[in-house]
Amino acid sequence: MNSTEKKEIVISVCTGTGGVAAGGYKVIEAFDRTLQEKGMEAQFKPRTHKVGCRGFCAKDVLVDVAVNGEVQTYQFVTPEKVEKIVDEHLVGGRPVEKWLVKKDYHDFNKKQKKRVLANCGRIDPESIDEYIAGGGYVAAGKALKTPPEEIVGTIKASGLRGRGGGGFPTGVKWESCQKAPGDVKYVLCNADEGDPGAFMDRSIIEGNPHAVIEGMIIGAHAMRAAEGYVYIRAEYPLAVDRLRLALDQAREYHFLGENIFDTDFNFDIQIKLGAGAFVCGESTALMTSIEDKAGEPRPKYVHTTDRGLWGKPSCLNNVETWANVPAIIAKGADWYAGIGSEKSKGTKIFSLVGKINNTGLVEVPMGIPLRDIIFEIGGGIPNKRKFKAVQTGGPSGGCIPASHLDMPVDYEHLYEVGSMMGSGGMIVMDEDTCMVDVAKYFLHFCMDESCGQCTPCREGVTQMVRLLTEITQGKGTPAHIGMLEELSGMVADTSLCGLGKSAPNPVLSTLKYFRDEYDAHINEKRCPAGVCRELTTFTIDEATCTGCGVCARNCPSGAISGEKKEPHTIDQAKCVRCRVCYEKCKFDAVRKN
Repeated sequence: MNSTEKKEIVISVCTGTGGVAAGGYKVIEAFDRTLQEKGMEAQFKPRTHKVGCRGFCAKDVLVDVAVNGEVQTYQFVTPEKVEKIVDEHLVGGRPVEKWLVKKDYHDFNKKQKKRVLANCGRIDPESIDEYIAGGGYVAAGKALKTPPEEIVGTIKASGLRGRGGGGFPTGVKWESCQKAPGDVKYVLCNADEGDPGAFMDRSIIEGNPHAVIEGMIIGAHAMRAAEGYVYIRAEYPLAVDRLRLALDQAREYHFLGENIFDTDFNFDIQIKLGAGAFVCGESTALMTSIEDKAGEPRPKYVHTTDRGLWGKPSCLNNVETWANVPAIIAKGADWYAGIGSEKSKGTKIFSLVGKINNTGLVEVPMGIPLRDIIFEIGGGIPNKRKFKAVQTGGPSGGCIPASHLDMPVDYEHLYEVGSMMGSGGMIVMDEDTCMVDVAKYFLHFCMDESCGQCTPCREGVTQMVRLLTEITQGKGTPAHIGMLEELSGMVADTSLCGLGKSAPNPVLSTLKYFRDEYDAHINEKRCPAGVCRELTTFTIDEATCTGCGVCARNCPSGAISGEKKEPHTIDQAKCVRCRVCYEKCKFDAVRKN
């Protein structure tokens, strides 16, 4: 690179939650400091900015270095690597090859189709100007010049369905609220993402908050609402801060407030912080919480689109649903409906976590085979373990076994196999996962998060947790299975809200697909996965053990002994069955019994 030649250099650093946790802000500081020290501002006019989640969280901190539009992506960037990247790439014109992303990064992105996440990882989420430069708020301006009925018709024709879990047709909900009588109406955004392992909605708000705001403006015009609320849990400080900033910027640009876009339409959005109660993700509980009451569900004798927040017609959609709206209005219903399956249109965002090589945030077309998500995008299972199941839909979802790996991922097929879309959490499990323990974990979560208002959920789920605990402790009998099935039906049929109605799903799906594991726990007093402590013992195979001593050095109870380069043994009286030896052994010498 000629020292007198001016180059346009843009350095983009991931500052989603994963990027920040990995040190994204420190990497930005290191780039700014190094560029200043080398006097490169005037010479190359470099610009370093933050972007939202890039998706491949397992590789953070991810950094794009673009020189005159030619982009190279670095992985695992730390402040200590910055000077070398500046010296060799920006000054010398040669990328630091050993730190660039590898084939797995490209495989991770190859089968994705980013529509909602198109701007996440590309624009600065704290800059309204960058959002506008990419076409932001054009759809809102267009919508405000379009009759509300036509807007609703476009959303209906697109086939957009609620991304919060139920998959209800968005246009139908909008139409119901639009036609409801009353001068006061509300549009609400559910950002109370409480599913274990889920981070889709927070990543959208952290990476592109203006898309959500623009979607709500369009929806408010369509339903003739003058006020909106985003209900977001306080545990998402980065998302909350960026959303607040985005709302302030939108007001400053006159996209919110009175007579927005130079029309007679008035609309503004407020933030309501939730305290982290999982049940407040349920529509009526969320509205009750916004009203500054205890977040408890109400009976749905009347739809919330007729009588919701403060007794007024209210339309609630989740973050991802609202973020889809601007592109549908800008590009048309046919454009959106052109991707996906017959009844499930568009794309879906999933947080891919658990026993998977490529953890992160993915956006895929509806109808993609589950196998493609797990093995092509996700890169398969670590440590050469076998895939056992994937849990979708959060605590309310089910566990899908390997026999359904070729199943299309959409609302209908997930429901058919006993699971659900949910908001998009996808937890992968390998052969070392005990499915009885998994069912117990999710039931325990639902028990803790139940509001306790209705007896079926409060008492029924508690009894199901007790039965599962006894099975994992070796105290189960064949009668436990019958009681679990009976309680599952009662809780699902008679609970007040969706939390209780769907709580039995993990139990029912594991009983359906992994009954042999329940039988082993009950009849053989054995945990096949070696997870349940009371039913598992660990031994060392003398023929395989090399005597390396790794297991002994890591054993917290001093139960392992043996001479160097000689087979080791485990003292069962001292062993606490913590699995550390099994996980640390590189030679598969530790056996689960």
